[in-house]
Amino acid sequence: MARLHPSMVAMCIAGVVLGSLSFLQCSAQPVAFDQNYLVTGGTDNNVKKLDGGKTVQLVLNQDSASGFASKSKYLFGHISMSIKLVPDDSAGTVTAFYMSSESPNHDELDFEFLGNSSGEPYILQTNVFASGIGNREQRIYLWFDPTADFHSYSVIWNPQQIIFKVDDVPIRVFKNNQASGLPYPSTQPMRIFSSLWNGDSWATRGGLQKLNWTHAPFIATYQGFSVDACQWSDSGSLESCATSNSGWWNNAAFQTLDSDSQSKLKWVQQNYMIYDYCTDTKRFTTTPTDCTLRS
Repeated sequence: MARLHPSMVAMCIAGVVLGSLSFLQCSAQPVAFDQNYLVTGGTDNNVKKLDGGKTVQLVLNQDSASGFASKSKYLFGHISMSIKLVPDDSAGTVTAFYMSSESPNHDELDFEFLGNSSGEPYILQTNVFASGIGNREQRIYLWFDPTADFHSYSVIWNPQQIIFKVDDVPIRVFKNNQASGLPYPSTQPMRIFSSLWNGDSWATRGGLQKLNWTHAPFIATYQGFSVDACQWSDSGSLESCATSNSGWWNNAAFQTLDSDSQSKLKWVQQNYMIYDYCTDTKRFTTTPTDCTLRS
C-alpha cells in the first residue's frame, strides 16, 4: 500500500473530520512510471517515456497499438491518472484507463475515451464488471477540452461503493448491492491498465466513422501515476484490505456521497450524460435490478 509522507499534506484535496480523528483525502505522490508500471503493448516507438519517466506517451500507428499495466494488484483504494487525450481528429481511437482482475468471471472498472472528428466532443464511457457481468455503460460529454491540458481521472473503490471522478467531480457511483443478490467487485484484486488502440468498429458513431490513418500517429499523454490503495500480497489480503484502518477510502465519510458531491453528480447527470443503460428500454426490456435499487 502506498503511504503518505508528511510532505504530501500540500497535495491533499480535502480534509474530513470523523469524530475525534482527522483523515485527509489525499492522492499518493506521483512517482516515475517505472516504479509502478510496465509496458504491455507496442514497440519502443509506441511507448515514449519523457522527463525521467514522469510523463509517458502512448502512440497508436499502423504498426501497433500501445499500453501499460501496474506491476502490483490492489483491492480497494484510490487510483488516479492525469491524461491529455489524442488531439484533433481522433475518430476511431479508444484511450482506455481501467482496472481489471484478469480472471474468469472478472471484475473491471472502466474509463474509455471515445475519439471523434476534429471539433466534435469526446465521449467518456464508464462501465463496471462484477463477477463477469458488465453491460452497465454510461456515457457523458466532458465540460472541457480534454486534449488541451491534463485532467485527473480517478476511482475511489471501497466495500460500500465505487466513485468515478473527473477532476474531483463525481460522474458516477456504483453501490454494493450484494444484500440484494447482485455481484460487486469486493474479492478480486485488480491491476491498473491503460491502452490506446483502434476501436473504429464501434467507438465513433457506432462504428460508422473510421480511423483516418493519414492523421497518425495518434498520441495520448500521461502524468501523475498516483496509487494510494491496498496492495494485494496473498489470500490474507482479502480480509486486511477491507478493514477500516487499511486506508482512508474505507472510512465512513467515503461510504456515501456528501451533499456537495451529490450536487456535483446531479449537475453532471443533468447537463452532460448522453447515455445510461438504466434507461435503454430497447436493450433491456426489463429494468436491470441495480437500476431499480439506484432510483
